[in-house]
Amino acid sequence: MEQFTQSMQPASEPIGMIEEVHGPVIDVVCDRLPSLHQALFCTFDHEHYTFEVYRHLDERRVRAIALHPTAGLKRGLPVFDSGGPLRIPVTPDCLNRLLDVFGAPLDGGQPLVAKEMRNIIARPAPLAETIPAEGILESGIKVIDLLCPFVKGGKTGLFGGAGVGKTVLIMEFMHAIVNLHQGVSVFAGVGERIREGHEVWHEMQSAGVMPRTLMVFGQMDESPGVRFRVGLSAVTYAEYLRDTLGKKVLLLMDNVFRFVQAGSEISGLLGRMPATVGYQPTLMTEVAELQERIISTRSGDITAVQAVYVPADDMTDPAVSTILSHLDTMVILSRSQAAKGIYPAVDPLLSSSKMMDRSFLGDRHYSIAEGVREHLARYKELEDIIAMLGLEALSEKDQRIVLRARKLQRYLSQPFHVVTSHTGIKGASVTLEQTLTDCDAFLQGKYDAVSEEQCYMRGAMAGSAQEVAA
Repeated sequence: MEQFTQSMQPASEPIGMIEEVHGPVIDVVCDRLPSLHQALFCTFDHEHYTFEVYRHLDERRVRAIALHPTAGLKRGLPVFDSGGPLRIPVTPDCLNRLLDVFGAPLDGGQPLVAKEMRNIIARPAPLAETIPAEGILESGIKVIDLLCPFVKGGKTGLFGGAGVGKTVLIMEFMHAIVNLHQGVSVFAGVGERIREGHEVWHEMQSAGVMPRTLMVFGQMDESPGVRFRVGLSAVTYAEYLRDTLGKKVLLLMDNVFRFVQAGSEISGLLGRMPATVGYQPTLMTEVAELQERIISTRSGDITAVQAVYVPADDMTDPAVSTILSHLDTMVILSRSQAAKGIYPAVDPLLSSSKMMDRSFLGDRHYSIAEGVREHLARYKELEDIIAMLGLEALSEKDQRIVLRARKLQRYLSQPFHVVTSHTGIKGASVTLEQTLTDCDAFLQGKYDAVSEEQCYMRGAMAGSAQEVAA
């Protein structure tokens, strides 16, 4: 931390002193009022403490949130002004590193030698410099590429309750991007459990993708101020890689809902009156401050994939709805899919993309995707009848649709590279063209003689028709 604290050493006299400490909330009596979101700091017993100003209480007092544990702080300690908002060091050497919200190393390595310091609170790129989405970003994941494709330069949300596979899907996508597209990744662990963060870091190392990846963590046991700002630190690094180095950047966040939760904690600590369902009254503004900076410019593009925890599997939750309004693609992970053993547990009927348009995808992709959805939707309608009366009660046409839909459902499952060591099944990536060819063959009845087991947990279907013929 020494390198980062030196840039915040006081150039003059203290700005004020600590008046009260209530957990992470620090009240400071000031000779002059600092701006909102100004970074203040003090030192005591060789420990460095950083605060961020959130509220002006009166003409001489401010309320700040500490970004470090406050044990050891006491009344009367001098507080200094850093001269601006929280800043982080940026350098091309930030790849292959694990950092905290301040840009300090968490991986036991040397501190970054900063080329420059950047404020984590900044305005989005000017509208005149932004560029629109330009095509599909292939992931090699069949169900996503077919039915809810990721958009280059767009924002995608992975929505799901606890334990349905959001983190694994994000890790697989990171693996795919680095290997298929040779881009760089920035992973933001927002409120991650230490166990989860440790596992993700080691999985990324064993998968060989860390040399082109930067990980920024604000862990669950840290101050709400850290969990609230770690997403902005990651976005700042993504902007640096996009603007200065001209990289195509994949920004992954796990989990955006914990960013909202941290904002709710801060709102309560500041004494604000809660709004709908107990969330902070500033919910929409805070989410927008984060999401509106994730954009593509002429320098490069940022493609964002964000895991979003859905409380009680309720998609109407205000936090979920607010995040959803900023996204281009919505991937819904379903507990019922997971219960059937279909992984990734993507619900093919609820998941959607704003880019599912014939003019954007082309006639072939659009028509095949619609055909697959129609078969799966018809099967869902007939499930109750099948359960009560059996498949034989259906018309011959419906029986054919149901059998093809069940095979398509299993075909859209897929073994992942990042969990091969746990499952023992070799991971598979399938190109979009191969997925379209296979799904078209299912719809045309070319795989009617193939068993459902032959469609489950595999890559492409190449060779299945010949196997059956033999």
